[in-house]
Amino acid sequence: MATGVRRKSKIKPPKKYGPDVSIDETWSELSTNIREILNRDNVTNMSFEVNHRHAYNMVLFKAGDRLYNGTKQIVAGRLQELAQSDVIPSFPASASGDPTTRNQENEVLLKVVKRIWDDHTSNMSKLGQILKYMDRYYTKSAEVPETWEFGLDLFLKNIIRSPIKEHLITAVLNQLEFEREGYMINRSAVKGCVEIFLSLFPSAGGPSVYKGELEPALLKETEMFYRNLGQTLRDTCDAPEYLRRVESRFMSEEERTQHYLSRHSASSLQQILKEYLVTAHLEATISKESGLDAMIDTNKVEDLTRLYKLYTLVPKGLDCIKQALKKSIARRGKDINEASSAIESADEPSEEPKEKGKIRVVTAGAQTLASALKWVQDVLDLKDKFDGVWKVAFETDREIEVTLNEAFSSFINSNDKCAEYISLFIDDNLKRGLKGKSDADIDLALDKTIIIFRYLAEQDVFERYYKTHLAKRLINGRSVSDDAERGMLAKLKVECGYQYTQKLEGMFNDMKISADHMEDYKKHIASSITLPIEVSVIVMTSTFWPMSHSAATCTLPEVMLKATKSFEQFYMKKHTGRRLTWQLTLGSADVRVMFKNRKHDLNVSTFALVILLLFEDVEEGGFLTYEEIKQATSIEDSELQRHLQSLACAKYKVLKKHPPGRDVSTSDSFSFNSGFTSNLQKIKIGTVSSKVETGEERKETRDRIDEERRHQTEACIVRIMKDRKHMTHNDLVNEVTRLLSTRFKPNPMKIKQRIEGLIEREYLERCEDRKSYNYLA
Repeated sequence: MATGVRRKSKIKPPKKYGPDVSIDETWSELSTNIREILNRDNVTNMSFEVNHRHAYNMVLFKAGDRLYNGTKQIVAGRLQELAQSDVIPSFPASASGDPTTRNQENEVLLKVVKRIWDDHTSNMSKLGQILKYMDRYYTKSAEVPETWEFGLDLFLKNIIRSPIKEHLITAVLNQLEFEREGYMINRSAVKGCVEIFLSLFPSAGGPSVYKGELEPALLKETEMFYRNLGQTLRDTCDAPEYLRRVESRFMSEEERTQHYLSRHSASSLQQILKEYLVTAHLEATISKESGLDAMIDTNKVEDLTRLYKLYTLVPKGLDCIKQALKKSIARRGKDINEASSAIESADEPSEEPKEKGKIRVVTAGAQTLASALKWVQDVLDLKDKFDGVWKVAFETDREIEVTLNEAFSSFINSNDKCAEYISLFIDDNLKRGLKGKSDADIDLALDKTIIIFRYLAEQDVFERYYKTHLAKRLINGRSVSDDAERGMLAKLKVECGYQYTQKLEGMFNDMKISADHMEDYKKHIASSITLPIEVSVIVMTSTFWPMSHSAATCTLPEVMLKATKSFEQFYMKKHTGRRLTWQLTLGSADVRVMFKNRKHDLNVSTFALVILLLFEDVEEGGFLTYEEIKQATSIEDSELQRHLQSLACAKYKVLKKHPPGRDVSTSDSFSFNSGFTSNLQKIKIGTVSSKVETGEERKETRDRIDEERRHQTEACIVRIMKDRKHMTHNDLVNEVTRLLSTRFKPNPMKIKQRIEGLIEREYLERCEDRKSYNYLA
């Protein structure tokens, strides 16, 4: 089978039907026409077909190299002429002088180069049409650039390269600097020159002139400009103005890249702005007197939003904001804590030595309670302020939210009375008779309080105080409503779980059961006996209520004793095996007292009623000494002092103290104040006491909490070891800490002590490695 060999195609000259073609004459005529095209002379009368035929014939008759090189030489010569006649004379006279003059000179140079470029590209386009046959065949076989490509290369070598290039780049940079300094420039002239640089490539596959030569100079000048500008703005502007100026610079640079600079330079320019206007002055700007703190104080949300957007552009910006916020909250929190401590310290009585036979009743007073309420309200206001900033200005950034929570938790727990203060605030909002507060207002305040509650590290301390305050509200009937109380319990249950509120709910259950008991008891006595006084009893389960201490002693008058015995007999018939302990210090009584002028209905404590009943048998003008009252009532000194002071030294003096004074002494005597008068028919005589604990009471509370924590820690250790059987010391401590952290933050040393105690009681045993434990069943 025959195989054909593929041969390279050759251009065969046509048969000669006419005279021979003269290459010299053809080139002479064609070169003349090319010069006229470049000079734009007589172009309209020129025949495109004739010129194309000339170029075609020269390629066809093996004169392609003469056509190619000759055309390049003509084009190069024309560009050299333009460089000498038009471009070089347009160079700016001086780099110094009036900015407006320099601006105009630079603009002239850019316009001249742009005009030459436009003419050149137009001419090369026309030549490309004439030399199309040459580009199609000759340039391929000779492996040389086509007409358009060598035209660009010639423009680069003869117009853009030295000495013109330095002046041209300088002109572009000067125009850019003029605009940055606030002058108006001809953007189209700069844009035209930039487009030229983008179109020219010194080497095949390499970067453009713009990327390789103009952009590095542009970025260097930009870096110098903004380094100096940043320092100037930092020294002369306040923080909001600095941020506004920086934001404006970001916008203006973005606008320049859109209008006349290459988009490829946008990221590099933005990076320079970030480095020299933002990163370099992060701390200096945010810590200015007019910085973050001032913006928050004056609620400048727009400036804070600008700060967040600019700072989050750089890696260290968000951390800087977080640190500044943390310091701001810590400082404000410290001020709140110190203000509260100052109020409480001013209200505390001085520790003077007691005189023999004289007891001074110490009370924290209304001012101390007010400091607790003010502390919580100040914390709530501060939280609202920063929450507003976080939501609006900081776009609910989760990292910032974590920082805010850490800062609030830190300063709140630095106040060792925070749990008590929060409980007092809730107590104040849940009490009946609050003026100017609707149910919605109360619910909103409690919701905000729960937010603060979440920051508490010692929630078991709060539980103890809350239980005490709730008990007083329930016993005294001071709750604003059962719905509000149960709503608060529901909020606590959501936060801490069922076990946290189990005892609190047990207190409500006791109140309901006691109400049912009283209905049955009233029906019982109505059909059987008649009592001289009406009695109402609340039966409290000792494990639910915070009244576990032993009942205060008191000798009741016969009339009261008969009523208590009657209820005990009724209750024991229904609940055999139970034991009732009367908590007389928690009770109150309504008694009608006849004075000279009128009768008054007094609401007093149970002990105060016992004291008042002693004066029924005292003749008018007679008196009882302190020791006689104490002997007749068997009330211990501390309680007797408080109740005598309430009756004789407070606002409503239904007893007279001899001698008069604010303090109660064991040598004092008392008489009935028959001349007592008041515009009120019903009068409540409160017992001198303090809702806020005294130092001794607080220490007692802390001791009880520490005891409970010991039991909880041991129970937690046993539960873990019973499940795991064997654990290392570190793993056990970590697990105990994790499980107890919802109630309080256990100390590792305390956990170790509890482990040692359990080992001694043979719940656990230490392994031979001395670093782990086994559970003993």
